[in-house]
Amino acid sequence: MARGPYPRIVLPAATAAAFLLVVILGAMSPGPDFVVVTRSSLTGGRRAGIAAGAGIALGVFAWVVAIAFGVAAVLTASAVAFSVVKLVGGAYLVFLGVKAWLAVRRGEYRDLGEATSARPLTAAAAFRQGLFTNLLNPKVAVYFLALLPQFLPAGGATLQTLELAAIATAGTVLWFVTLALVVGALRRFFGSARVRRGLDAVLGSVLVALGLKVAAETA
Repeated sequence: MARGPYPRIVLPAATAAAFLLVVILGAMSPGPDFVVVTRSSLTGGRRAGIAAGAGIALGVFAWVVAIAFGVAAVLTASAVAFSVVKLVGGAYLVFLGVKAWLAVRRGEYRDLGEATSARPLTAAAAFRQGLFTNLLNPKVAVYFLALLPQFLPAGGATLQTLELAAIATAGTVLWFVTLALVVGALRRFFGSARVRRGLDAVLGSVLVALGLKVAAETA
């Protein structure tokens, strides 16, 4: 017995392309993710910057999957849960900023090419920083909760939401890998110990300010 055609579960190419563009533009906006990838690239090189971007992309994927299964909606609907996540996320950003300040205070900087006892940021540590920075920012859930319905058809299936999750992950990886490569290529330009110390002071201050901002925000 012949079976009828299966219902369409794949998003139209135009919809997927438009969503990818919106995700990339959103990722390009300055914020905690941008600062973490930039500092990772400066302190650990391109490999660390790419690892931080991969961690952020995994966080994006996790948030969109959580939306597909309704978990993120519960989080944003619960004032207590939202407050806990944003406070922990804000504290984590402040922690990263303070670490940068402590590096400045210790002064363990050398011009590139000189021997140094200071250990560069590893890819694994950069990946964790990127992942936690994204997962502990409930504003990411709010952003995608508002964005996804605009690209899903009426009665959109869970598989279509997961397709958008894959696209969001790909777009995030694309932008942050590009950023890591650019900053990593400029690392020699920032090879002076004095310059890198000044950048750590600035980026550390930005991270602390972003952490306080995240903690103070409302849903």
